[in-house]
Amino acid sequence: MKVYIETYGCTMNQGDSDIIRAYLSREHELVDSADKSDVVVINSCGVIGFTERKIAKRIKRLKELGKKVVVTGCLTKINPKIISHADALLSPKKLEKVNLAIAKIASGERFVDLSNGRVDKSSLPKKRLRINAIAIVPISEGCLGKCSYCATKFARGSLKSFSLEKIVKEVEKCVKEGYKEIQLTAQDTGAYGKDLGLSLVDLLEKIAEIDGEFRVRVGMMNPHHALEMLDELLDVFSSEKIYKFLHIPVQSGDNEILRHMRRDHTVEDFLEVVKAFRKRFEVTIATDIIVGYPTESEESFERTYRLIENVKPDIVNITRFSPRPNTLASKLKDMPDWIKKERSRKLTRLMERIGMEINRKYFGRKLRVLITKHGKNDTLLARSDNYKPVVVRSGDIGEFAEVRIVGYTSTYLVGCEDEHY
Repeated sequence: MKVYIETYGCTMNQGDSDIIRAYLSREHELVDSADKSDVVVINSCGVIGFTERKIAKRIKRLKELGKKVVVTGCLTKINPKIISHADALLSPKKLEKVNLAIAKIASGERFVDLSNGRVDKSSLPKKRLRINAIAIVPISEGCLGKCSYCATKFARGSLKSFSLEKIVKEVEKCVKEGYKEIQLTAQDTGAYGKDLGLSLVDLLEKIAEIDGEFRVRVGMMNPHHALEMLDELLDVFSSEKIYKFLHIPVQSGDNEILRHMRRDHTVEDFLEVVKAFRKRFEVTIATDIIVGYPTESEESFERTYRLIENVKPDIVNITRFSPRPNTLASKLKDMPDWIKKERSRKLTRLMERIGMEINRKYFGRKLRVLITKHGKNDTLLARSDNYKPVVVRSGDIGEFAEVRIVGYTSTYLVGCEDEHY
């Protein structure tokens, strides 16, 4: 059968789609659009209500077009009722059954397997799309957290770290195949190895020893885990092969709200990690903020605003609070959407100013970059050693180049290529 994969959500989901693609390619023809397909596999996300509703509408539309629909990913565990009109539902822990699901629905049966598992996904086959220089490598699944607003744990479960040796072999394989940017992903990379008597530092040290010229982007890690291994983390980040990029979600600038959220860190923990990284490196800092948490007062939000104003992160992922089924926060009285929108807009405007202020400082500088993928309007997207996005007009994907920064916006730099390596 002709099958198309549609992926929503995080880098972990994109990594899962590489696994799904490997299994599907054994028995089916993979096509590049839903229009050409008999079956659409939707790898879903359930982090916020908007995405959930978007996926439910998409399933309905595909069914109206006569397509068979298999849904996997987090939404199958978070809110299976809203996607019950799909032909098959498959737990993200049971990706190896995707061909069985298609066989069942092809014979007119409905297929549902929402069971859990503890599979080490580093040992599962992967088929990546060779459209850029980026390879996603999952290092663990699940987390050790208990956040009051998060339903992802219902889907991904408690921490399951994958084999260090198998992850290293996977990275070696990716580098030999020509991938230049390795994105290590997990629900919380900072928790890696805690169930194995290891740490993220142990893994990064081994990866940094791999031969070849490539870069590693370390995915999101929570502040308290970073703080526990801070000195060792700084040391291993000094490797040329690791981007000087830190994604460390603070979620709120008010310690009382963090307590309500059941986060395991304080604002001060976040600040200590950021300060240490900035003292050692020219680092790109990314963080996450939830605006409109049910107990967030105007004063609480102002503390968050002032934190961002003072810290000046390069990237802030702003999410309006969205109550998720069966979470503790969903039992609290939600605040009006207009308040969330107003706070979100205020933070967005602040980030536009901060982005311009930060990126202006790069104007005229020479940077060594890695060209990773195609951009818009015949451009290419490159990344500096501290993971700054640099738009260039010439060069080859997978190539290291030296560029001079000739322009900027609040979110990216513009480079003119001087010399190739």
